[in-house]
Amino acid sequence: MRVAGIDIGSCTTKLVVIEDGEAVEWSLLPTGADPLKAVRALIGDRTFERIAATGYGRKLAVGSVAGGALTEVKAAATGAHALSPECRTVIDIGGQDVKVIALDGNGGFTDFAMNDRCAAGTGRFLEVMARTLGFDLEQFGHISAGTEGSLRLSSMCAVFAESEVISLIARGEDPRVIARAVHEAVADRISALARTIAARSDTTMLAGGVARNACMVRLLEAKLGVPLIVHERAQYVAALGTALAANQ
Repeated sequence: MRVAGIDIGSCTTKLVVIEDGEAVEWSLLPTGADPLKAVRALIGDRTFERIAATGYGRKLAVGSVAGGALTEVKAAATGAHALSPECRTVIDIGGQDVKVIALDGNGGFTDFAMNDRCAAGTGRFLEVMARTLGFDLEQFGHISAGTEGSLRLSSMCAVFAESEVISLIARGEDPRVIARAVHEAVADRISALARTIAARSDTTMLAGGVARNACMVRLLEAKLGVPLIVHERAQYVAALGTALAANQ
């Protein structure tokens, strides 16, 4: 049996294919202005016994491409448990929100908190700040990880923070130090949200594309006081959980 799980995020759309119980494909594309176009491009002309969707665009897919949908929290919990059964907390940093989920040890969840009313702390916020400072996302994390500085941002509002960064550039501040300050501010916000749930043990996983940002990983570990599980498939956690649900 071949099934697919699709995570339609605000920045990227991810696909995980499970065939005869094994994950055999992990792929992604930018979501762009037409989420269904990205979904159809990933699926191609293949047929699947079942397709399930999660993410902010999941309702668009149901009926036209997918047969069912899974909430992002449930998808992330299921996927994280599959990748690391010992995981008890997931910090999922998406393009437009941040979720912290407490797991029950069986693929389910017991509690969660979400920052979904403000862009601050999200992947999109980091993308905007990187672009403002003239870095691509890969450079942004790498340069910030190797930079020290005492500069602090006074605002975490995405609009005001961008204006503040522009003012700091005009003042002659080193873009690398500003980049570090942006990462510090984001890590402060995410760690504060994580503490409201359960990020107190060494079984906390970082999920989402921001897991590839070495500076963010180090800062969150320092602020939470725990090592983070960063799986090579961290960006596919929710897509995997959705595929596993479709495979049941």
